[in-house]
Amino acid sequence: MLDALKGQPAEVQQDAGYADTLQEILQQPATWQGTFDLLRGAAARQRLAKALGSQPGHVVLTGSGSSMYIGETLAPLLQSGLGVPVQAIAAGTLLTHGSSVLPPGPGLLVSLARSGDSPESAGVVSALLAHAPAWRHLVITCNANGKLATLYRDDPRVTVLVLDERTNDRSLVMTSSFTNLLLGGMGLLNDTRAALTANDVTRAASGVQRIFDTQSDALASLAQRDITSAVYLGSGAAFGAAREGALKMLEMTGGKVVTLAETFLGLRHGPMSFIQPSTVIVALLSPDPAVRQYECDVLRELSRKQLGMAKIVVGDDVPADVPGATDVCITPSVSRSDTEMPSILAGVVVAQSLAFFRCLALGGRPDAPSQGVLTRVVEDFAIHGVSQ
Repeated sequence: MLDALKGQPAEVQQDAGYADTLQEILQQPATWQGTFDLLRGAAARQRLAKALGSQPGHVVLTGSGSSMYIGETLAPLLQSGLGVPVQAIAAGTLLTHGSSVLPPGPGLLVSLARSGDSPESAGVVSALLAHAPAWRHLVITCNANGKLATLYRDDPRVTVLVLDERTNDRSLVMTSSFTNLLLGGMGLLNDTRAALTANDVTRAASGVQRIFDTQSDALASLAQRDITSAVYLGSGAAFGAAREGALKMLEMTGGKVVTLAETFLGLRHGPMSFIQPSTVIVALLSPDPAVRQYECDVLRELSRKQLGMAKIVVGDDVPADVPGATDVCITPSVSRSDTEMPSILAGVVVAQSLAFFRCLALGGRPDAPSQGVLTRVVEDFAIHGVSQ
């Protein structure tokens, strides 16, 4: 189905409302290499080292919506690699409850943003510069002209890293911006043993391209079924990816498919009751064998209880007794990487693709779903008590 959609003339794609989203999903393998090269360049390395300083006492990752889920995905990976406490706190929470949720400084606040123009993005940085002056700031954004990239250029406490303009998605939904900002945040591990390698990025890119070339039709076919709800499961860092997957489906279908994100083990404690006969379950398996045993036990339980319409299991070397006859196994062939980032990237792209196909099946427009409700950048609202 991807080939047929790509093969349509540009004006047909625009009229159907999917041109930008399709291009931005498909460009991800190529853009990841560009982001990796940027992170390894002298200028980016210098900026990232400056932001980290000798060693921050604490790192806080912040953003809104998808950008917040990037932080949730990064937090356990950065904490393991840097050896300091790392947590994700939503920009809105920092704006309204900063004094009670911000850890004692000094520390590093990492602001993640596609446009950098959401009202709370600059509001949070301005508030902390004024009221928590010991904190340093790192902005990672896809937009060189956004407020986050331009407002603080004369403040030595703020470092800005701008990704390639191609990652500044034009579609309402974040796709390539999400995965590239995720890789951008991994640049904080450049000088550690946990740093991403060229092999990691190559594996991720080739694995996802393989999904596009050989496995996307299975996702498109499943998306044609009468899916009314979806559950996204992930453990550890992959829980942030699961949250992003749930948001993509909710956004692209304009709420026609209701979603839930949960950890595998958390599903048993009440949320399993969400699963109906028209529910699809997207399982992002961990490459860690010990973690995967727990995850597969949950999937076997779902099969035993005959819950859900079908499961999409994303991972390599899935035990033969885990998927059922109606389930789809997506195998990106990335499990031999030294980091779980390639498997996380593959899971995110599978979730993006499923939401894209489901939107089209419902007659929607992936580039601008929920017309009149959502906008690409959140509209301006009053920032109370913050001087800009």
